[in-house]
This record gives sequence, C-alpha cells and structure tokens, in this order.
Amino acid sequence: MRIVLLCGGSGKRLWPLSNDIRSKVFLRLLTTEDGIKESMIERICRQLDEAGLLQSTCIVTHHSQAEITRRYVGDNIPIISEPFKRGTFTAVALAASYLHEKLQADPDETICILPADTYVDTAFFRLLHRFPDVLGRSKAELALLGTKPVQPSDQFGYIVPALPKADGEYAFVQRFIEKPNTRTARRLMAHQAMWNCGVFAFPLRFMLTYLKDKGHPVRIAEWLAKYEQLPEASFDREVVETTLPVVAMEYGGHWTDLGSWMALTGHMNDRVIGLGHISDDSADTHLINELPYPIEIIGVPGIIAAASTDGILIASKEHAHRIKERLALAPQIPMYEEKRWGTCRILSYGKDASGVETMIKQVRLAAGKSTSYHVHHRRQELLTVVTGSAEVILEEQRYRLNAGDVLKIPSGAKHGIKAITPLELVEVLLGSDLAQEDITRIAVDW
Repeated sequence: MRIVLLCGGSGKRLWPLSNDIRSKVFLRLLTTEDGIKESMIERICRQLDEAGLLQSTCIVTHHSQAEITRRYVGDNIPIISEPFKRGTFTAVALAASYLHEKLQADPDETICILPADTYVDTAFFRLLHRFPDVLGRSKAELALLGTKPVQPSDQFGYIVPALPKADGEYAFVQRFIEKPNTRTARRLMAHQAMWNCGVFAFPLRFMLTYLKDKGHPVRIAEWLAKYEQLPEASFDREVVETTLPVVAMEYGGHWTDLGSWMALTGHMNDRVIGLGHISDDSADTHLINELPYPIEIIGVPGIIAAASTDGILIASKEHAHRIKERLALAPQIPMYEEKRWGTCRILSYGKDASGVETMIKQVRLAAGKSTSYHVHHRRQELLTVVTGSAEVILEEQRYRLNAGDVLKIPSGAKHGIKAITPLELVEVLLGSDLAQEDITRIAVDW
C-alpha cells in the first residue's frame, strides 16, 4: 500500500501564524510525550513511521511550499510539486500519475489518500493496513474512513451507511452529506452516520481507469502542461459521490480536524508561547507571540491572541474563523517564510514614483546549508553579511564573504549561497513584481 499525504492549504484559518507559504501544518505548536514541540506534518510523519507506513509515503504540495515541506520531513520522502492549487481531485490525479509513471507502482496496489492536518492516535494509522483486504473482500472500488460523531456539527461531512457492517469491519455507503445544518446532523447521527475523516483508499488501477474514461491524462508532463487552465475540483465531488460501490470503515478513537484556533488550542500544552503573560482571570485564553515585543492580556477570557510579522489577531475563539473572510478581501504578501536551508523575513517593501520596487529581507541560513544554484530575471540583489561566513557562487566563480562584506548580484546572474557558519544576511531587492516568485533553479546542490 502507498500513502499519499495532501499537504496544502492557503494559510488563512490560523493567520497570522500561517500564511500562503507557512500553512498550519508547519506550525510547531503541538507537544510530544517527551515535551518536544512539533508541527502537524512532523506528528503525522512520526505516527506513519510508528505504523510502518512512512517508507511508502509521498507528499503532494504546491510548489511554493516544497522547500518548507522538505525542511520539516527530511530528504527521504518524495515530494510531488503542483504548479497551481487546483483542489484535491487534481492533487490526487497528479499523485496517481506520479506513482504509475515515476515509481512504477503495481496497478493493483492500494493507494491511500490522507490529509496532513489530521490529529489522531497512532492506532488510526495502523487501521489503514486493513484497506487492501477490505477492498478485496467487498469488491468495492473505493473505501473511506469515518469516525463516530461526538456532537451534531455543521463543520464536517457525513457518511451514511446503507447496510450493517460486514463482520463489524466495514459498511457499504448509501450517500454523503456535506456539512449539514445542526438539525440534520442530529438526525444523521440517529442513523449511525459517521464523520468523514477525509481518507480515501482505492486500487491504483481504479484511478488510472477513471482518468482515462473522463478524458484526463495519465502522464505527468501532460498534467503539468494543462494545470493552469484546470478548474478547482474536489475529489469528494468528482470521484467519491459518483462511484459505486463504496465502503467505509469506522475508527473508534479520538479524531480532530485542527482547522481552527478553537480546535488547535484544545491540544496545546502551553497557554503562552513567546513574550507575554495572561492574567489568572483570563480563563481559556491563549497567547502565541512571534514578535520581539511582550503582549499582556488582562481580564479577557476565551480569546486567541496571535502575533507575527504577518499581523496580529485578537479574536474570540468561537469567531476566530471569520478571519478567513477578511483575508479573502485583502490578499497579503507572506512576510515570513521557512526554507529547507533556513528562514527569511521581509523587513520592508515599497515602490517609488517610477514604479521600481524595493524589498529588504533578513535571511538566515543554518551552518552547512545552501540555497539552490539559481537565477532571477526581474530583480537585482544586494547582499550584506551581518554575522557568519558564507561561500557564494556567482556565474561559476566562488567567493568567500564574512561579516560586513557586500555583494551585488545583477538580474539574470546565476548564483547560490552556502553558510560555512550560522549565517545572517540583509538582502536588498530592486526590480519589479518582487512579491511574485521569480526563480529558475539550475541545481539544488552545487
């Protein structure tokens, strides 16, 4: 069996800590049993490893998040990079093509699709091992995983079973209800409906046949060539709701979708992360502060206060999800990014009367790490070493830079930076469309 982790997200629901690059799965806000901070993606990879499934896992993510994903999961998991965000159907289709073409997966092998923001016990992942047998015995093309609702919620989809479970292990599915109102949800619970955990399993052959029958490509190059023109499509709507027969297994443990501040803070060990304090009479309030300035909360219960270079959010936990609507009206430039080699933070950004844009960044590289050998086409760079030592390659020539040294990199010049020691740079960019990606990678390692 192969595992495909869907690791995307627009970074809006947990703003300002999350953004278009650092989505919620990369926030180190959870705590292991050993007291170590970990992110959702690190937690799920650890649990997949404990269940013996990590070695057969690959990850699908948007190309802008490929570097931060590599930073958190290491070098051994294949990452499938989407050029545009086009929904879960397109992500799964690209993954199926990748497994078929690049990894030469057997068409009869079971493929299991998982969201990367699932919060469960490791027993959940051990249950996935049953999918191949359930698909074989039921003769179904598609198998899902659901869990018993703990309350009538309008935030989740519901799986409605048609028949009692066969041997108590799986049930055939009658229909799906996507995010019903609370009254309908209560009625569904009375009919043993399950929350949909967003987990799908099918033989690779099924997906390849589906793509061919619908006139979609099965070759990676063909997918990538048409990606920009594709509509956003959901796997639930395109495949699950149009496929028969479908079966579902039930997970009996605790399951949570950590998609809101309300849900996430319920699994955080610390009420205060970063500089600041919460008064004793501010019950059920959480503070997460990434800024170098203290935040004091006095006499305000039930709120989330989150601060980063992207902004500051003060909201009741019950209504914090409304930030997604606000951000949709005013798209923002991500002010903080994590890369496989380190971090970069935008300090200032502006445009002069002639239209030339200026951006100043603080860039930090870990010792021994390097950027790719790459080129920018619409910007020039002025690098100043603040602390540490660096090796720079510029048009095949190598230079050693130390604290106080300055280097100008013209637009169109091939270059890369390696940190000999822990390195901090100030990078001044001059050009156009500085908020847009402008990079052609020639080599990841050099």
